Amino acid sequence: MGLFRKKKEQASYDSQSKRPVIKCSICTGEQVAGFQNIHNGTFEDVMLIRGKEDMKAFREKYGIPQDAEIPKIY
Repeated sequence: MGLFRKKKEQASYDSQSKRPVIKCSICTGEQVAGFQNIHNGTFEDVMLIRGKEDMKAFREKYGIPQDAEIPKIY
């Protein structure tokens, strides 16, 4: 039997009501990628960002172009 590779599934988000953002801690510098509700400002965290590879993985998972700016909130 051959080896099967798990196909990477692209996750999605509602771009009409949410926008991708990076939430940064002023004290620790910790960065968390997630989505902010455009209407009420609530933040939904998705993953911890420890470096460029994590940011690349976040963009790929949700189909966010590499050249698109992701704003930071504090």
